Amino acid sequence: MCYTQNRFSALLSACVLSLIATAGWSQSLTWLGTLGGNWSWAYGVSADGAVVVGWARNGAGQERAFRWTASGGMQDLGTLGGSSSWAYGVSADGAVVVGWASNAAGRQRAFRWTASGGMQNLGTLGGDSSSAYGVSADGAVVVGEAFNADGRPLAFRWTAAGGMQDLGTLGGNWSWAYGVSADGAVVVGGAPNSAGQRRAFRWTAAGGMRDLGTLGGDESGAYGVSADGAVVVGWARNAARQARAFRWQNGVMQNLGTPPGYDRSSLAYGVSADGAVVVGYATNASGQERAFRRTTSRGMEDLNTTYASLLTNGSVLRYALAISPDGRYIVGWGDNAATGRREAFLLDTGFPRRGDVNRNGCVDDADLLQVLSAFGGRGYRNEDLNWDGTVDDADLLQVLFNFGSGC
Repeated sequence: MCYTQNRFSALLSACVLSLIATAGWSQSLTWLGTLGGNWSWAYGVSADGAVVVGWARNGAGQERAFRWTASGGMQDLGTLGGSSSWAYGVSADGAVVVGWASNAAGRQRAFRWTASGGMQNLGTLGGDSSSAYGVSADGAVVVGEAFNADGRPLAFRWTAAGGMQDLGTLGGNWSWAYGVSADGAVVVGGAPNSAGQRRAFRWTAAGGMRDLGTLGGDESGAYGVSADGAVVVGWARNAARQARAFRWQNGVMQNLGTPPGYDRSSLAYGVSADGAVVVGYATNASGQERAFRRTTSRGMEDLNTTYASLLTNGSVLRYALAISPDGRYIVGWGDNAATGRREAFLLDTGFPRRGDVNRNGCVDDADLLQVLSAFGGRGYRNEDLNWDGTVDDADLLQVLFNFGSGC
């Protein structure tokens, strides 16, 4: 504790002048454009909202994985020798991107991209194709689906040391993995059971693949998981065979319902690190789609209603596909009326403020105390503000630079 106090004193002395300037409340909507074509989707966002990944069409109409930053715009990540690629996941610091890309033979291969190493082919499980859909916070664990020698797609978990691991099935003949916890220990996705009914699953090394059930219907699938692996989100059919977004925790699958007016179906794709904020999309009887956010306090919200002031000339947010660990940044795709294109978007909701550990809207002593109490601890948690796996100086500095904001 003495070390922590001394370190805090040194940091405080170095940052006194910076405390005068505090960050203000900010909300913004950024349309990310394309690579020269007419369409783009965003599937992943870094912890600080600075990096967004997805796919976009280029001028030749080819679909290409992209990595977007405010300073550099949309970067085409290339392929593995073919003509197309998609990006689905990004590490917390934005340095590692995963997805699939075609090779020279036109086959899809799961990839892991870094600026220094480029696009790495992760191989298959003996078959002819694979796709990566999720990555751990540090970029070390990748999950997705890969075909085996029998031509069956199976969920996999990849590490540099162990390669591609087959996660099995729920009794059926296929499976896919879509989400992974911050530390890479919990994997979620979908697989049919022995009766051929598709079911959401949660996998751990100790317990294997667990069927999470349904909402009274016959099918379900999981897409997102909280940082600690305790909360799973996705979709499930109810007794009327309607698809409904769900939030699963401690063995209980909760029906999240739909936003007002969009009661045909709903699907959840992303969840904040603490499991409190869920995003996805819902459709109405006419088949129109709207992006939603769900919290305990506010319930299901149509993002187009909540952030109507950011939408101009008839622009629409259709799908919310990912959310940052703190719940502040949301990405997906919608209709950009200014360009007439379907485009990827980055929505900065402005909350929580940077450095607001306890999420009360004010960066103050309580936030400093939380970081100090957890200082030196490992594991992804709210006090780990930059989501690098350790509560350290960088997290203290984030509180100090924003001290007083919102108070």
